[in-house]
Amino acid sequence: MSRALRKQMFSVLNLLEKANRTLKVNLTAKHVNEEGTQQLLSECQEMAIAMGSELETIYGEGTETVHELEDYCETLYHMTLVLHDPEKRRVMLHTLAGQIRQARKLLGEQIPDRQEVVFLPYKASMWDSLESVWRAAEEDEDCDVYVVPIPYYDRDPDGTFSQYHYEGDEMPDDVPVTHYENYDIQKRLPDKVFIHNPYDQYNYVTSVDPRFYSIELKKCTETLVYIPYFVLGEVGPEDEKGVEGMAHFCTAPGVLNADKVIVQSENMRQVYIKVLTKACGEQTRKHWEKTILGTGSPKFEKVQSTKKEGLRIPEEWLEMIRKPDGKWKKIILYNTSVSALLEHQEKMLEKMKFVFQVFQENREEIALLWRPHPLIGATIRSMRPQLWTEYQRLVRKYQAEGWGIYDASPELNRAIALCDAYYGDWSSLVQLCQKAGKPIMIQDVEIL
Repeated sequence: MSRALRKQMFSVLNLLEKANRTLKVNLTAKHVNEEGTQQLLSECQEMAIAMGSELETIYGEGTETVHELEDYCETLYHMTLVLHDPEKRRVMLHTLAGQIRQARKLLGEQIPDRQEVVFLPYKASMWDSLESVWRAAEEDEDCDVYVVPIPYYDRDPDGTFSQYHYEGDEMPDDVPVTHYENYDIQKRLPDKVFIHNPYDQYNYVTSVDPRFYSIELKKCTETLVYIPYFVLGEVGPEDEKGVEGMAHFCTAPGVLNADKVIVQSENMRQVYIKVLTKACGEQTRKHWEKTILGTGSPKFEKVQSTKKEGLRIPEEWLEMIRKPDGKWKKIILYNTSVSALLEHQEKMLEKMKFVFQVFQENREEIALLWRPHPLIGATIRSMRPQLWTEYQRLVRKYQAEGWGIYDASPELNRAIALCDAYYGDWSSLVQLCQKAGKPIMIQDVEIL
């Protein structure tokens, strides 16, 4: 349970104690205000029932604290029956006071003073942007940690939600997952919430479930933390053109609503501060200086800690990687991005066909590992539907021919660790491959 909710629970007990003192004053007066006393007893019962229901929602039925609250409600009821008997009233008041003290003791034992921290990934392939922070929280003895993958939807060209996706079953085996239907964030009020999708309703390709938009999550937690699921080419704050190109990343709803934003470098922190101050006014600079932290992306930590020796490689991949003598071919990671396809459209599809032809002709020495951006299919359907049939045909042909690897798995870092070099579009993979020490070549759509 979060500290915020724990505090709320103890506040209810404080109110019940205060009500008990008021009852004592009312019932020892010369003339008892029976109507007012009945009303106060009823209000105490409602508060105790509501608190018990909250505890059952989180911990299930049968906890000692809930039993004590049930006994307290029973005593309140019996009090209504003995209002005209001074001696029995005195005994009941003493019983009520003892039950509240016991409920407080049991609540303290049931809910230790710990932080509740929840991580809300939406795509399993982007979990690496949160993983190292999650591991640190897991090791903190004062934290109760939950990983709650949230659902998302593709959008049709008219913006309406279409296909539903839930990737909780694709998360790494060592990550304990809680289903989002079993974690009521509005009731649990976690102390910290970590997200990696900042767009709320403004993503025209996909959308997380609106219940998990940053504007809604901000109402449910003391600290909302946003960590981008991507890394970008470094831009200095003095590079006006570069800063202008970064603006839409810096002003996404998740950034504006977050209490803390963790970005990949101090340089990038200064860019965020510059863009946000310009957008929101010079008087907000100190706020952004406190909010934006340039402590580094967990994606860099993940890619540098993933080693080829520890990888689990599918057997069908190994068949394309091994030469007849057992030695490995050179492995080229081929990445096709969303932005390049949106910009170049049919020309980009022609470029991909040409690339596949070249690598197929050289398949005896080189293994191609094609990893398209995980949102490329949804993007084409939503924003370039005229390309969808041809793109599908291209994917099916590549897979059917069986000479190259097609990687649509969530395991991005496996592909980076496995490859000998990167080839493809500008994307965050370029930064990650550079961190891993891989040679980089950017494809030129004009060269066929």
